[in-house]
Order: sequence, then structure tokens, then C-alpha cells
Amino acid sequence: MTVEFTTTGDGVRLAYRFDGDRDAPVLLLSNSIGTDLHMWDGQVPALTEHFRVLRYDARGHGASDAPSGPYALDRLGRDVVELLDAVGLERVHVLGLSLGGIVAQWLAIHVPERVDRLVLSNTAANLGPASRWDQPIAELLAAPDMQATAEDFLHDWFPPHLLHDEVVEPFRRALLATRREGVAGSWAAVRDYDLRRTAALIQSPTLVIAGAHDTVTSAAHGEELAGIVPGAKLTVLPTVHMANVEAQAEFLDAVLTFLAEP
Repeated sequence: MTVEFTTTGDGVRLAYRFDGDRDAPVLLLSNSIGTDLHMWDGQVPALTEHFRVLRYDARGHGASDAPSGPYALDRLGRDVVELLDAVGLERVHVLGLSLGGIVAQWLAIHVPERVDRLVLSNTAANLGPASRWDQPIAELLAAPDMQATAEDFLHDWFPPHLLHDEVVEPFRRALLATRREGVAGSWAAVRDYDLRRTAALIQSPTLVIAGAHDTVTSAAHGEELAGIVPGAKLTVLPTVHMANVEAQAEFLDAVLTFLAEP
């Protein structure tokens, strides 16, 4: 299946693709900052044994448009709602990692009727204080390219022994191809959001996955989030940030077991 496009209400073109049986229940995947829909390539074969998988490039990333200026979490969430509307889907399972997990929380809070089961991986209800994000945003927008930021991301995402492994190369290429406006705009959404109170409104059955060695969204962030969302389950994997890549088998086992529960 090939990448298709839809246009949001504010005129931004979003890229998306489906994989899997058209008659299977749909699982929406939402990405981290600095990646595109291919961050899930390693997991799609196993996921499509059970689900029709819907992936998309968030605004500012991949084949989607990258408007300048700060992005708001409300806008990133509405992008997904408009995508679901465009492809005719009323209700889906949602799996989001990092910023994708923040967007997934927003969906479960604001449009609970659209979310069946919810998996929140390597994410947090808040990543404050807000002031910590201003300097990185300014420095990135002033930088000549994404080179330094890309290497910083990779060191935050993967353990040292994987940094020069072939599994990391697609992530390096995606980072270098990502427009600075997309990363800076998304960082602004992270700077300005705080779901520590409203995540308590989530009604979807929820699994929180955390990385024991994650320095971006720590295991403590995962524990906090699981404590806020009513009835949430917590799984801690022995990983840094990209748990879906570093511990693929354990990640898939946790996700598929949870989504299959009655």
C-alpha cells in the first residue's frame, strides 16, 4: 500500500498509509518527534497479523507539510481526528510513543468516543518546566541544519551499543531529512502542554510502557502517568527511549497481549 494524503482544516497536508487486512480492527500508530511513519516498520509485520494498521506523518515530519511557528497539542490532536474523519473511521485502538503518546492522551481525553484501547509508550503527562524548552527551540531555529540535533536525539533514544547498528540508520536519515520548523514547532507543543490533571479523565483501557533507562521520558514519568489514568497498567522494559526498536519482541508481546484482552 502506498502513502496517501489528506488536508486538515487549517490547510496542512498530512501523509498516511494503511497496512493489513481491511476487515481487521484498526490500530492507529502515532510517532515521536523527529521520526516519520517508518519508525514502526519493524513492528508492522507482527501488528498486521491482528490489525489493520494506520500510520501517519505528523505535521512537520516526513511527507507531511511543515508550517512555521509553534504547534499546539490541540492542533496535533485535531489533525488525528480529521484524519480519522477523512478515512471514515469512527473508533480505533491507539498506540503512541513519546510525542505520539502525548497526542494519544489528548485523543482519549477530548474525543473518548474515538478511542478503544490505548497504549502510551515512553511518554509523560508533563515534561516541564516549560522554560527548559525555549533555548533548544531558539538554538535549533538558528542552526544551519539538523546535524547536531540529530545526533543528540539518537544518543537520547538508543543505548551506545546500538548507535552505529543498521537498525538506527533509518532514524538518522529521518532526522536529517526532518525540517527544523517541524521539530521546533513540536517542541513548542511539548513545552506548553500539561495533562497531569486531565489524564484522570481517560476512560479507555490503558497500558503505559516505560523504559527503565529512558532519559527523555523516564520510568518515573511512566509511573506517574499510570498512576493518573484510572485503572492503567504499567510495563517497564529494560530500554532507553525507543522501546519498540530496542526491545522489539518484549514491546510487541506487551502491546498485543494488552490489545487482545477481553
